[in-house]
Amino acid sequence: MKPHHQAAATSAEMPNNRQRLYVRYYVAITADLLVLGLLSQFWDKVQISNFGSGLLAAVLLQLLLQLTLWIEHLAAQPFTGKSSTGAKLARFFVAWFILFASKFVMLWVIDFVLGDAIDFYGPLHGAVAFIATVGCMVIAEEIIFRIFGVLETRDGSKG
Repeated sequence: MKPHHQAAATSAEMPNNRQRLYVRYYVAITADLLVLGLLSQFWDKVQISNFGSGLLAAVLLQLLLQLTLWIEHLAAQPFTGKSSTGAKLARFFVAWFILFASKFVMLWVIDFVLGDAIDFYGPLHGAVAFIATVGCMVIAEEIIFRIFGVLETRDGSKG
């Protein structure tokens, strides 16, 4: 068997959880890098000095996004099982606050780690452009993973 046939046969086996996790983050980081690169090329509010900085930013942002979601899920636990309007509003506000405030923390971390290698310009010292960038990254990831879900079976249907 030729080496490239062996690789194809190996990849056709059912993946384990570590492999699924690896592919999930590989795809997410690649999507984030693609979004950062395209925005840097076509939008003057995002400037990245080189590919390495974009790659490091994509990895950092993916890690920070996952950390934010973990914190948001922890903060939601006190509201689990409560159905009152006040509890629902409090849950919504806590989630919104964490998700919104985290973008400023992420922007600070990116600036601290990468300095002038990546810059966001515009209102609020680039925070609006950064939030738009993160939004584009999340949308791109969602589109990719939805397509992946549609391709779950050979004919595209579930089950």
